[in-house]
Amino acid sequence: MSKRRIVLGFLALLSIITFIDRLAIAVTGPAIQKDLSISPQQWGWVLSAYVIAYAVFEIPSGAMGDRHGVRKELTRITVWWSFFTALTAACRNFWQLAAARFLFGLGAAGAYPNMTGVLYRWLPARERARGQGVIWAASRFGGGLAPLLLVPANKILGWQAVFIILGAAGFAWSIGWWTWFRDRPADQPGITPEEVAEIGADDTAGHVGTPWRQLLGLPQLWLISLAYLFYAFGSWFFFGWFPTWMVKGAGFTVDEMGLYGSVPFLLGVVGNLLGGLLCDRLAARMGVRNAYRMIASCCLIVTAGLLVAMSLATDKMAVVVLAGMAFMVMDLMLPAAWAMCMAIGGRYGGTASGVMNTAGNIGGFVCSVAFGYVVAATGNYDLPLQGVAAMVVIAAVLFALIDCTRGLDHKIRAELP
Repeated sequence: MSKRRIVLGFLALLSIITFIDRLAIAVTGPAIQKDLSISPQQWGWVLSAYVIAYAVFEIPSGAMGDRHGVRKELTRITVWWSFFTALTAACRNFWQLAAARFLFGLGAAGAYPNMTGVLYRWLPARERARGQGVIWAASRFGGGLAPLLLVPANKILGWQAVFIILGAAGFAWSIGWWTWFRDRPADQPGITPEEVAEIGADDTAGHVGTPWRQLLGLPQLWLISLAYLFYAFGSWFFFGWFPTWMVKGAGFTVDEMGLYGSVPFLLGVVGNLLGGLLCDRLAARMGVRNAYRMIASCCLIVTAGLLVAMSLATDKMAVVVLAGMAFMVMDLMLPAAWAMCMAIGGRYGGTASGVMNTAGNIGGFVCSVAFGYVVAATGNYDLPLQGVAAMVVIAAVLFALIDCTRGLDHKIRAELP
């Protein structure tokens, strides 16, 4: 097996772990809210505490990986977030829980920017969209496993034990990654010269600082960040409020939520894998600019319609099908969005994706908090879901305007004498 396939396997496993960790709070949410007497408004702040921290530390984590190396940075952040995942078990009130989620988010913020940095260094350009598809498919697999594993674990062991076990899994991954991985393909023990040549020229020797002025001066980076902000309303509904919406809004029992709540994430695996393949094939036919933005925009328009239909459905099986289709179609565009950002940022794709994902987490924060306040004010769980659909439509329009070929590499070439 080629070394880059093993690297991709490490990243896929980490993506599974981080999404199970991320969704553990949502899946165990009904039990935690009951045990700690947390109101809907407070629960919105618990969910958003993670998102705030994620947004604050996203860009610094991506930049540190670009500067100091992704091996070191991914190890550091995984140890950090695993510690605070385990520490969640010790929380006894709203403030402690919100603080633990905030500190968890500080670590988890760097996961996907630094994974993007690994893909840029370790995969040939023709394989990068598929690599993003694998990583995001793995994340959705983790999301699908979360309710299937954690609902029964919560019933048998209690929610405190769930967080301790998840923390231990992150520590184990960190040890394996630090021991085996090297930043530069040429430095990886056992790699063949043929594979190094297939990966391509290595321009990452000697980590250097990020060219902030040039990077932040890219209009396309700001445009994709704004698009991702509005897209994130849709994804963060599923990451945070979806299990509660199923129980309190759509009338599912907790056991039914544990069974059917995994459906969107499992279909998200399919969406991401298909999206990665579709990106590469359409890009070969019509170029990355047209292929990526067409996929992103069309998928989000369809997603918005499915979310509205989901909010109006009264039959439980119809809700399950619509939720699964909405998330799958929304995830079909995810490899395109991240491949766009990788193209815009070039070798500083980790930092660029940190900027984009920071904007996404701002959108996730607004969604998480606003959803709770709308529910508290109206008692209606469907009205804020329809608002989420409107935000996704705005994202579709913005993605249609992005030209990822006018990124940092293009700007540097244009400035050469």
